[in-house]
Amino acid sequence: MGNASTKETIGHFDKIVSRRRIVTTGALGAASLILAGKALAANWVRLGSSSLNHNQPVAPGWLQTRYSLPYSQSTPRALAIDNVHTGERIRTVYYENGQYIPGALQEINYFFRDYRANEVKAIDPRLLDLLHTIHQTLDSSKPFNLISGYRTPATNAMLAARSEGVARHSMHIEGRAADINVPDRQLSILQRVALALQFGGVGYYPQSNFVHVDTGRVRHWG
Repeated sequence: MGNASTKETIGHFDKIVSRRRIVTTGALGAASLILAGKALAANWVRLGSSSLNHNQPVAPGWLQTRYSLPYSQSTPRALAIDNVHTGERIRTVYYENGQYIPGALQEINYFFRDYRANEVKAIDPRLLDLLHTIHQTLDSSKPFNLISGYRTPATNAMLAARSEGVARHSMHIEGRAADINVPDRQLSILQRVALALQFGGVGYYPQSNFVHVDTGRVRHWG
């Protein structure tokens, strides 16, 4: 793998993003990837400081207009995620120079695999863009924690039998959903950012400490 890096300005902030895509286990450790940018979505998601106060309700206007994700074709898109079940970590630039990077997508597909069945499915690139946008909007220095990515129909049926909170026809089966949290951000703020985007489904599970996001129709629960 090369050692080249690319510098991009987002708002008034610079970031250095490694071109190298890394998947490692927790035991081996991993090189860190800086994900910064406070102003990426300021003009299309109205997240004032009062709106982000966890004691404030979600602004009603957030549920009335669907936004598209605001990307230029030249801006790299990156993800940093830790898998809480496998101990694996991924730091990757998955989109660059106007196209998705096939090798990075393959690594993400494996990272999001159903670890119980050890089966891999292609993950919807729009889900990756959604996660990227959420992370940039949160302005977090920590990676996502992935609680659940792809699920085989058998795994999903097993989980649905155990919990009423698992849909029997889950978007996880299609590779279009992720259950996530961010260590340095309140779960309620993560939920509100996801709701503000109105890009798909948002489920709130505070007792299990995760927010479900998917690329299905716009809806919310929990």
